[in-house]
Amino acid sequence: MPKRPTRGRPASRRGSREAATSDAKLQRWIDLLAALLSRAFPASFEELRRDVPAYAGSDGPALMRMFERDKDELRVFGVPIETVAFGDPQVLGYRLRPRDFYLPFLAVATSGRAATRPMPQPGYRSLPLLAFEPDELAAVAEAAVRVRQLGDPLLAADAERAMRTLTFDLPGIDGVRGAERVVAERVDERTFALLARAVFDRKTTTFDYAAPAPGVTGRRDVEPYGLAFLGSHWYLVARDRGRGQLRTFRLGRMSGVIVNRARAQSADYEIPPSFSLEQHARTRSAWSLGDGAVLDAVVDFIGSSGAVRAAMKLGAPVSGSPGRRRFEVRRVETFARWLLAFGGNALPIEPPELLSAFDRLARATLGVYEGRP
Repeated sequence: MPKRPTRGRPASRRGSREAATSDAKLQRWIDLLAALLSRAFPASFEELRRDVPAYAGSDGPALMRMFERDKDELRVFGVPIETVAFGDPQVLGYRLRPRDFYLPFLAVATSGRAATRPMPQPGYRSLPLLAFEPDELAAVAEAAVRVRQLGDPLLAADAERAMRTLTFDLPGIDGVRGAERVVAERVDERTFALLARAVFDRKTTTFDYAAPAPGVTGRRDVEPYGLAFLGSHWYLVARDRGRGQLRTFRLGRMSGVIVNRARAQSADYEIPPSFSLEQHARTRSAWSLGDGAVLDAVVDFIGSSGAVRAAMKLGAPVSGSPGRRRFEVRRVETFARWLLAFGGNALPIEPPELLSAFDRLARATLGVYEGRP
């Protein structure tokens, strides 16, 4: 559907104003970073305000909202701004340690000793020298190649910037070739960008979600809490408003994503203070993600190694069988691969679908190594 024309404001002027707004925000960020990095101790907002010209022209709640938004956005980009209490009486202050913000110098270690390099940029002399063995550096370069293959444009851009940094400090580095395997499904750029914006602005979102069964699709209305990369897939962690539950949705099964545009400057909901995306992701096993039917899987664990004991903690005990555990599984192939990694110390008992998947993967793995010494 074509956009409705806006009266009295040419499109070119709208674009100029958006660019100016973006430039103004970038200038605020730079000024705020400079104000924080120039201090060895925490600074209150009133102290920072004197060093950020854009803050001087505002006052009251609007100014604090601007500051909080700038601080949160910088944190999203990985800037470790700390909020600390200091002084007597205590007040809230903000701190950015240079050693947490700047990268150390890089060097390639040869024959057990780091290659010597001059250290320009006089402000950074206190930072340590980070030395890589040649094989370690090759692993870093290969990891960057794999990250580019994940299919997410934001991660790919981050990997490119990281490799440019390495190349600047260590001339002659070239990416590792031969890493042709694609390790994750591709995600539509527009879908990822819309959801990322919805998470950041806390705006309700609707989308069509395809169930594992072919041809089964339903409309979902959610409150996005965060995006997580788990088990080779991107997921949206969100509160399903229809079901009143926190759910995990796979981005590859979404279509028709629409983010609420009403009251663009106001959040539609609040994320509970107790929610932590990192902790939530850690508690989600790859085989339990998604909206597929839940299978009741039973596994026998053999031995008492640390890996076996840790794995047993993820399942529910089975009465009368100390070494047996029960799991709720939505992705049978993923669960079978996990069991196979224990080299015979984790054996599936039921259901039949899991036994078939485990046997198929074991035979395929054996086929790869047959005939090798």
